[in-house]
Amino acid sequence: DRTRAEGAVNPAVHHASTLLFDEPDDLYGKPIKTYALEGMAVQEALRDALTAIEGGAGATLTPSGLAACTLALLTMAKDGGEVLVTDSVYGPTRRFCDTMLKRLGVRTRYFDPRIGAGIAALLSEDSAGVFLESPGSCTFEIQDVPAIAAAARARNVPVAIDNTWSAGVFFKPFEHGADLSVQALTKYQAGHSDAFMGAVLAADPAWNARVRAAYKQLGLGAAPDDAYLVLRGLRTMGVRLERQSASALAIAHWLAARPQVARVMHPALESCPDHAIWKRDFSGASGLFAFELTPQPQMRIRQMLQSLSLFGMGFSWGGYESLAAPMNKNIMRTATSWAPQGEVIRLSVGLEHVDDLLADLERALSVL
Repeated sequence: DRTRAEGAVNPAVHHASTLLFDEPDDLYGKPIKTYALEGMAVQEALRDALTAIEGGAGATLTPSGLAACTLALLTMAKDGGEVLVTDSVYGPTRRFCDTMLKRLGVRTRYFDPRIGAGIAALLSEDSAGVFLESPGSCTFEIQDVPAIAAAARARNVPVAIDNTWSAGVFFKPFEHGADLSVQALTKYQAGHSDAFMGAVLAADPAWNARVRAAYKQLGLGAAPDDAYLVLRGLRTMGVRLERQSASALAIAHWLAARPQVARVMHPALESCPDHAIWKRDFSGASGLFAFELTPQPQMRIRQMLQSLSLFGMGFSWGGYESLAAPMNKNIMRTATSWAPQGEVIRLSVGLEHVDDLLADLERALSVL
């Protein structure tokens, strides 16, 4: 929108809180922006770009990815109701459900991420919403979103999905029946590990209005400088994803042949239990996946991780740098069982040359 940017390639970054008006009547009751917390030019440009990529009727920015998850849940929640949440959900989202939602009188029922159409048996008059995450960001189960959404729609229950892994590029949730899509823009959209932000996208204007209303009621906002960084990262996300996806798949195939590796959890591998659903619903894969080691002494695993030089140890993912993190302490299950034989290591593959990353992993695995 060149008018918004006054002819500049990039939109202006307004450091503003107060907006001024000439007419007293403009301060109340008109469908116009009256406070900068709602977002100025750079936030508007980012919202438009996100909607253009993923689809839907609009996007609402939040100060972090977790805030986007909690905003979606609070938008769906109702007094005395129950939300159905995949058992493979992001740990902090589970924590929010088990603490704040519980304190507000909203129950959470966790379900098998591979439940598919079987979720119909869990839906009731109390169901306030279904919250999916596909794939799970630690164990990478792909959910049958069309089947789950169809069952939920038959009972007039909304469906939200954490779609961060696909960055809104490789999976289109609104084409598969979802009502809300959550993005942690901290990851691939920002791409440089230097900004926090999230977004909730809505399938239609009614849901977009509900999210915007909850956003204003909660007093959320998205800082202009962070929005600028995310928008700038978004310009190169396509080429970064292409590189990270190809490198991650090459590394996944290499790991699958290593004797120290019990299994690789990457949906694009034919050995993945959910490969058929991934192939049906996704157009590609990002750079995040995990692998399970054969049983090893904890001391050896610690030495292996410390011997990595290109893969830094840390949480988050989607940045330009590669990361590795042990996951067993981070995985919780209450509706399904999770008992890996060895330690699960999650990799976020960055932009380093794939040969260098493979050499780094080969050195580290030799410790075992």
